Amino acid sequence: MPKKSDEPTPPGVDWDAAAPAFDDEPDHGLRDPEVRAAWARRLRTWLPERGCAVLDLGCGTGTLSLLVAEQGHRVTGVDLSPPMIDLARAKLAGHDAVFLLGDAAAPPVGGQRFDALLVRHVLWTLPDPARVLRHWRGLLRPGGRLVLVEGVWGTVTPVGIPADRLTALLAPLAGNTRVERLSDDARLWGGEVEDERYAVVATV
Repeated sequence: MPKKSDEPTPPGVDWDAAAPAFDDEPDHGLRDPEVRAAWARRLRTWLPERGCAVLDLGCGTGTLSLLVAEQGHRVTGVDLSPPMIDLARAKLAGHDAVFLLGDAAAPPVGGQRFDALLVRHVLWTLPDPARVLRHWRGLLRPGGRLVLVEGVWGTVTPVGIPADRLTALLAPLAGNTRVERLSDDARLWGGEVEDERYAVVATV
């Protein structure tokens, strides 16, 4: 998960070790009320109406899962890190949420189908995004939504996935795709950012 600065976190980071301090980043823990409210507003426009089944892939400590649950949705979160999953379960105790240990690229959800898949800063780390997107599409009910928050970080050796590449990958999979630029909304990140950050909402 990239930090607020333009220095990305490498894909090989030890997420188990990072879990205790993960929420210290403004856009991870959403502890600042203004940052939290900014993400909540965006989620309301990205997700279907209240009462839907949402799959949060690479859910980390469950911060976005909590916002989704507070908006009346049923949440299933998936993450590879047991400490992250433990923190997510504690954070959402009492909510309509289930957290599973597993790979975001091939989540262990069996034959379940969802109304929306929420994925933040995960796709760019995966070796075959096109294949993963096809798999994720198969987890959605007809008319479901892929909500993908991604970006490109760094200037000398940038990493990430540009918005135009992601929309091209989605073209054969989705009937309707829109891109929202997020870089200029400092409230989402706890401060100004200069790199490319965006959300793609695709309806299948």
